[in-house]
Amino acid sequence: MITIRKSEERGHFDLGWLDTYHTFSFDQYFDPAHMHFRTLRVINEDRVAPAKGFPTHSHRDMEIITYILAGALEHRDSMGNGSVIRPGDVQRMTAGSGVSHSEFNPSRTEPCHLLQIWILPSERNLAPGYEQKAFGDDERKGKLRLIASPHGTDGSVKIHQDANVYASILESNAPLVHQFATNRSGWLQVARGQIAVNGVEMNQGDGAAITKEATVEIAARDQAEFLLFDLS
Repeated sequence: MITIRKSEERGHFDLGWLDTYHTFSFDQYFDPAHMHFRTLRVINEDRVAPAKGFPTHSHRDMEIITYILAGALEHRDSMGNGSVIRPGDVQRMTAGSGVSHSEFNPSRTEPCHLLQIWILPSERNLAPGYEQKAFGDDERKGKLRLIASPHGTDGSVKIHQDANVYASILESNAPLVHQFATNRSGWLQVARGQIAVNGVEMNQGDGAAITKEATVEIAARDQAEFLLFDLS
């Protein structure tokens, strides 16, 4: 079964400095029908204005993945980490027992477009942690590139949950196939472009809950970019 969560159905707030869409309930957006999917708790699509950002704030007991689509985002945290992440970079922060951080668009001219993902951890009160890796276009074009996994497999960032996250940049007429093991489900999030999953059409910003499907075929209608979550 493939159930589409349309882009325009998401929670939306335009704060001037931040234009944000929430796939699941988050902050001021409450939607009891869309609280989470399996261990996937948050998918926020954010556009941060130049020279603006999120002041220092705290998290705990969450695996937070940031995936940059355009522009750059500067990160600083209470663990002493400081970095700038750009398209192709994947940042993982284990909030665990508690961490504070800030996120800021360092450009004075270019907005930052990103997806921020929260995954519920398998344990509470983990030691906070940070990891950042780059996955170039050539690693993601025409394939499902593993970018996050519970064991850091194939150079992916390590998350504390039985979830595999794949990123892909897909050209038209070059479909991909993914097989789900027994009792696993998927979520597909379209970052840009148009795709079809098992023939079901999806547009930029759309998400799809995938249940009781042993195999999915993903085809792009034009060049598209998406994330695929394989979840227990």
